[in-house]
Amino acid sequence: MAVSSDRVLGLTTALVAALALGIAHGSESWGGLVPCALCLWERWPYRIVAGLGFLAAIWPGKPARAAFGLTAIAMLAGTVLGAIHVGVEFHWWPSPLPQCAAPKFSGGGSIADMLARMPAAPAKPCDDPTYLLRGLPVSMAQMNLILATAFSTFAFWATIRRPRA
Repeated sequence: MAVSSDRVLGLTTALVAALALGIAHGSESWGGLVPCALCLWERWPYRIVAGLGFLAAIWPGKPARAAFGLTAIAMLAGTVLGAIHVGVEFHWWPSPLPQCAAPKFSGGGSIADMLARMPAAPAKPCDDPTYLLRGLPVSMAQMNLILATAFSTFAFWATIRRPRA
C-alpha cells in the first residue's frame, strides 16, 4: 500500500513544528535560557501547525490541502512575529508588548507599595538577544525568523503543488 504524499508532508510538518517547540522548551529546561514575552508569542504558530500537520496527514485530498493552506497562513504570522522580534533586538523599533518593557510605577504610595506591585520574577527584556550557544552569531529570534520563513514557504508549496497518489 502506497503512502500518499499529503500524509508524508503532513507528518513532516507536524514533526518539524513539534521539534521547534521541543528545542525551545529544552533550551529553557536544560539550557537555562529565559524566554521573553515575544518568544512565547512566537511559539503559537508552531503549536497550531503541529495540529494542522497531523490533520493533513489523516485527511485525504482537498481537506489536506486546506490544512496546508492554513499552515502557510499560520507560519506567515510566525514569520511576521519573528521579524518584529528581530527588529526589537536590533533596536529598529520598540516592542509592541508591554511585558517587554521595564515596569513603570505610577500612582503614589510608599516604596513598600511599589515593591509589592513588582512582579515576583523579572521578565526578560525582548531587546536582549538570547543565543542558543555562546559564540553563535545568530540569536534565537533570528533562527526562528529563518525557520518560520522557510516553513511558510514550504507550506505554501505544499498547498499549490500537484498531488501524487
